[in-house]
Amino acid sequence: APRPVATGQTEIARDLDRVRAATAPYQDIAAAQAAGYPTATPPCLSSAVGGMGHHYVNRAHVDDKLELERPEILLYAPNGAGKPKLVAVEYIIPFRILPRDAEAPRIFGQALRQSDELRLWYLHVWAWEENKAGLFADWNPAVKCP
Repeated sequence: APRPVATGQTEIARDLDRVRAATAPYQDIAAAQAAGYPTATPPCLSSAVGGMGHHYVNRAHVDDKLELERPEILLYAPNGAGKPKLVAVEYIIPFRILPRDAEAPRIFGQALRQSDELRLWYLHVWAWEENKAGLFADWNPAVKCP
């Protein structure tokens, strides 16, 4: 018998397929850089519970809209062989565009979280690297920074 699908899971799976299709070319970081993501390597972020990797922000995508196929940030992690591996995307809207006290914007059926430190709304989607902590978790135990 087919496994019952929790409400929202089908939409999430469909959105994930769209994100993967749109970002597949960016598995080659040079293609991402040609599309407007930075050429300079940002710092690799990690914590006691896992890593996020390097956040490449495409400033042209930072506006008041959240678009599945146009993530504001691509996250790359070291793959062990010294090459960056695309692991996740992140959607952001800065507080200067959508104030902190506004209703949370949504994508993937999820309300974006707030970072007071970075002054923005955000949501990670681990589209390319399985995350035991969850598809939308901040940190991924499988991601390590050198």
